[in-house]
Amino acid sequence: MVGSKKSSKPTLTPAIISDNIPSPETFNDGLPLPKIIAFDLDYTLWPFWVDTHVTPPLKAKDNNTRSTDRWGESFTFYPDVPSILLSAKSTSPPITLATASRTSAPDIATSLLKQLHLPPSSETASSSKASGQRAYDIFDHMQIFPGDKKTHFARIQKASGVEYDEMLFFDDERRNRNVESLGVVFWEVPSGVTRAEVDRGVREWRRRKGREQQEN
Repeated sequence: MVGSKKSSKPTLTPAIISDNIPSPETFNDGLPLPKIIAFDLDYTLWPFWVDTHVTPPLKAKDNNTRSTDRWGESFTFYPDVPSILLSAKSTSPPITLATASRTSAPDIATSLLKQLHLPPSSETASSSKASGQRAYDIFDHMQIFPGDKKTHFARIQKASGVEYDEMLFFDDERRNRNVESLGVVFWEVPSGVTRAEVDRGVREWRRRKGREQQEN
């Protein structure tokens, strides 16, 4: 956690799956996709710092679309996030999803991921596994602990067997660009993850890896 621009408690808009939030265009355009897409948590998937803004215990509300803390403050994802995560699992083959967070409150972050559910969009409603799925369960690899994120990615690479150049990472903090020394493509999202930011990140991954054409 650095800087002061995000120090006050955030005003949250509930994350809602709807037909108005389609999957990212790059997930359906027939061009190559990263094998692993990884996300930071704070100010990337949700608009707050769990170690600063959230005071346990947490309680799920509104069919697990948000959680409240000890003081009644409400916490949820950025609006596009549930649809993006579900859409990643509807690609062929499904994209492997990971978290790479350096929060000093990993237990709170994990609790939130277990309480927040991902209701299906129209594009994923046919999958029974998508209905009411915990956000926690959609991630294949979870690395949530303080420290240099190169360590997070080293663990993801070891567990998955996927090469670093097949990974794309979304994060709001520029200092975490150092993972590019491993071969991971970093895409900065200063205002959090949106469908448009995912498309921009995927297109940058394709450009830098020379994979902007269809592959057999």
